[in-house]
Amino acid sequence: MSLFSTPGGFGTGGGSMFGSTATDNHNPMKDIEVTSPPDDSISCLSFSPPTLPGNFLIAGSWANDVRCWEVQDNGQTIPKAQQMHTGPVLDVCWSDDGSKVFTASCDKTAKMWDLNSNQSIQIAQHDAPIKTVHWVKAPNYSCIMTGSWDKSLKFWDTRSPNPLLTLQLPERCYCADVVYPMAVVATAERGLIVYQLENQPSEFRRIDSPLKHQHRCVAIFKDKQNKPTGFALGSIEGRVAIHYINPPNPAKDNFTFKCHRSNGTNTTAPQDIYAVNGIAFHPVHGTLATVGSDGRFSFWDKDARTKLKTSEQLDQPISACSFNHNGNIFAYSSSYDWSKGHEFYNPQKKNYIFLRNAAEELKPRNKK
Repeated sequence: MSLFSTPGGFGTGGGSMFGSTATDNHNPMKDIEVTSPPDDSISCLSFSPPTLPGNFLIAGSWANDVRCWEVQDNGQTIPKAQQMHTGPVLDVCWSDDGSKVFTASCDKTAKMWDLNSNQSIQIAQHDAPIKTVHWVKAPNYSCIMTGSWDKSLKFWDTRSPNPLLTLQLPERCYCADVVYPMAVVATAERGLIVYQLENQPSEFRRIDSPLKHQHRCVAIFKDKQNKPTGFALGSIEGRVAIHYINPPNPAKDNFTFKCHRSNGTNTTAPQDIYAVNGIAFHPVHGTLATVGSDGRFSFWDKDARTKLKTSEQLDQPISACSFNHNGNIFAYSSSYDWSKGHEFYNPQKKNYIFLRNAAEELKPRNKK
């Protein structure tokens, strides 16, 4: 039986499988644990593209390493390889053919990891830590886009030590996403810039932020024709903005919603408000997942403006998430994100990556 293609097959009887006790809430959803997770906080997760047969998961961590697992149909994970930087790894992405993985680090470099030869070489350099790395595949060129805390966005041909193009940012790059022909970059001081990538990358539009607090994560979404049409932007204040680039009715079509708050979102009582650490769109249904410092993941339907599901609370924050290429697997990582400072850091606490069957739970609700 294939676990990732059947709705009910996932995590059944998980309690006994992992020998968990009533007091242990590191895996309250009884999802599948990835074997040999990183030894420090997990910063990023990325699944292999559809061009690669099977499913491979990459994770980067604050232990300076990047790890690769094969995820089998029965949910078993097999550690395949790992590479090191000399500083924490902040972002990872794949080439479109699945042969290479690109990694961005606090050591101010980005590297290209050839999975076939298991060799890793430096392909980018900034003057400060590199926060984002994305593969850009255009009809007439392909390159790597890196966003850094040195307030620049650079585009690299992987064969040359110098960038093809450098674009200055108004502030430090905090998060970015690319869905050709569109890129969006969110910076410190609530900067927000959309780029067009056809022929040569160039600034398309600067947008006044729909959010009042620090930008934390961003993800582009597509329309029914599979073209990028807008983005979801998450902040440290438990809120996500849905923003269309050219909506018919901006005042109506663009909106924000609260999430990752302690006692629900429809309340006037005081509440704890947590950062949104990650946003991912389901590749088939167009619904989205958010993960937060509150230790929960939630699934949302942005078109119906409804919440589809919220998880039980994990005993530490969820730091990153990713869907596999066909949307059957939802991966999320449980790590301390330092959102409460050093006094809440417990070095005894392990880091986890969990896999959940996402085939059913992210289907949009039937339209009435």
